[in-house]
Amino acid sequence: MTITTQNLATLTQNNDADQDSTQEDSVDIAQLRTPLKVDLSPIYEFLGARTTQAWVDAALADLPLIIQDHANCEKKAAGTAMNLIFRYEFSYDLQRKLAQLIREEMLHYEQVLGIMNERGQAWKYLSAGRYAKGMLKHKRTYEPAAMVDVLIIGAFIEARSCERFATLAEVINDERLAKYYRYLLKSESRHFEDYLALAQSLAEDNIDERVAFFKEVEAELISSPDSELRFHSGNPA
Repeated sequence: MTITTQNLATLTQNNDADQDSTQEDSVDIAQLRTPLKVDLSPIYEFLGARTTQAWVDAALADLPLIIQDHANCEKKAAGTAMNLIFRYEFSYDLQRKLAQLIREEMLHYEQVLGIMNERGQAWKYLSAGRYAKGMLKHKRTYEPAAMVDVLIIGAFIEARSCERFATLAEVINDERLAKYYRYLLKSESRHFEDYLALAQSLAEDNIDERVAFFKEVEAELISSPDSELRFHSGNPA
């Protein structure tokens, strides 16, 4: 997927419009607007593998774990964006987009905490899975390549989140939770494109080759056996 300056400008305009809408959203998921249908074909094209039925079955069998790990993912996404804000202060576009992402991710974190409270689900210790580490170990160590890789990895994390929300929304026997996952598709489907546009705007060369590399890494992590069930885990071992 080639990202041009024109793409970046368009994404900035779209992000501004979506951000105005996000600011009206409520922490209480009961107050959220009915979600619109989102075209997920760019997500499926971007990812190198689809979620397996085995993962879906395992997730449905332990939905509280998936819900809490989702909360952890929203919190980590906000934390990652905050770290990037402090580390890369020279780019206006990067700073503004990351500030918007932090607000959205923390809103989603609050919403998932509310879901847990509503379901009477207590917070428990949950270790991180292998997914993010498995991609970050391939990050280059020099700048700006390291920053570009982090942003590309962020794009894959957001795209996978979107794909799994869509998958779960189709099968969960809980219409309130399914509606919430459908509501998340709009922002999550936009986030991956934002990350890619930022990566290309800050890269010295075209990022397509690097995106293709991480596409293979991510697909392997999702498709190979995984001993731990997490929101972004691989095929249950």
